[in-house]
Amino acid sequence: MSFKDFYFHQTIQSGIKNCGYITPTPIQQQSIPHMLSGKDVLGLAQTGTGKTAAFVLPMLQRLLNGPRKRIRALIMAPTRELAQQIHYNIGEMAIKTGLRSAVVYGGVGRQPQLNALRNGTEIIVACPGRLLDLLGEKGTSLSSVELLVLDEADHMFDKGFLPDMRKIIEMIPRKRQSVIFSATMPQEIQKLTQDVLIKPVRIQIDHSKSLPNIEHTLFTVKQAGKTALLKTLLQEREMTRTLVFTRTKHKAKSLAIALQKAGIKASSMQGNLSQQKRQAALDGFQQGTFPILVATDIAARGIDVQEISHVINYDLPDTMETYTHRTGRTGRAKNSGKAFSFVSQDDSKFITNLKRKFKFIIKDIQPTSSTEKDERKSHPHKKKAARPQQLKRSAAKRQGAKKKSKAAAFDFGLRPQTANRA
Repeated sequence: MSFKDFYFHQTIQSGIKNCGYITPTPIQQQSIPHMLSGKDVLGLAQTGTGKTAAFVLPMLQRLLNGPRKRIRALIMAPTRELAQQIHYNIGEMAIKTGLRSAVVYGGVGRQPQLNALRNGTEIIVACPGRLLDLLGEKGTSLSSVELLVLDEADHMFDKGFLPDMRKIIEMIPRKRQSVIFSATMPQEIQKLTQDVLIKPVRIQIDHSKSLPNIEHTLFTVKQAGKTALLKTLLQEREMTRTLVFTRTKHKAKSLAIALQKAGIKASSMQGNLSQQKRQAALDGFQQGTFPILVATDIAARGIDVQEISHVINYDLPDTMETYTHRTGRTGRAKNSGKAFSFVSQDDSKFITNLKRKFKFIIKDIQPTSSTEKDERKSHPHKKKAARPQQLKRSAAKRQGAKKKSKAAAFDFGLRPQTANRA
């Protein structure tokens, strides 16, 4: 099947060619015909499956006919990065159509965004919080919206946007086409779909499974040895573009600084950064200026960077779904990818659930002596008690033991036991 089978207008076909699209992905094959026919759609699919084109292309086909310079389509997204990425993708796909989009999110000046709402751009891509704030201004209205898209609906719920989303939806005409995409279906999102969608077509594309071309590996390491392990992996393995996930903003920042001090080109992206700095970090990662990006989960669904070779879970996520979203940043567009996760004995429950959820075998890697060495460096007051036989060693044997220990410090990752591909 090709995109020509959808009989898009020639101006949209030009945009498809401009993006380099050839064969529709499964979510595109199943969603586009229903959207073109005007039906409401509920799509369950994970990150990296081509959802953006699945709703943007039929949206453009619909908007080609009808009035211009008024807001006729609204796309809501949970993060600034995802909103910006969708806006960019629309620009590429709509390059010959004359249709325009504007992006609305917090952290930047309000006036340009307010002007876009008042001047009647055909498509608005927005984060709910800032959009609701601007809709309180005079001269702003969503009364002409005929197509609503909620992208990553479950993530918007996680970020607490559900009340804002409902208020915005109440401002949109009830006679419209509505589309919801989500990776998971918690109870709150099920209720939302019942309220928003009318007789929707449900499409499910293995939304809980890891992509088949990702190789998963676990590294058993103590907390104090994680940074040394990461440095060694980055220095010894061919990692053309690597995304490293941490649990907290502070850790993302401090880890990036530690890597920089080790001579590794890295940057961080986390919620405490201004929008300008976040965009600079993302641009540097996309362009290869910083081949290593350390990020919190804000990046899991908001980054659309091709050819990420590795994803590293420095800290494990809280849920299986988040693990899928993180690792889904690599192995995209039929490329192969690798996902490394640092684990300890405390993570046994998560590992068990991981094997059950994704149905692949994971074998742990036993910690090397370098892990304990790093732990002693991190806690210099905790000295390991010397054994009696160690006290009797000669100076030459002690020197040999030191050399052996030093060599072991660089043994990280040389004996990984890799999971079967899903």
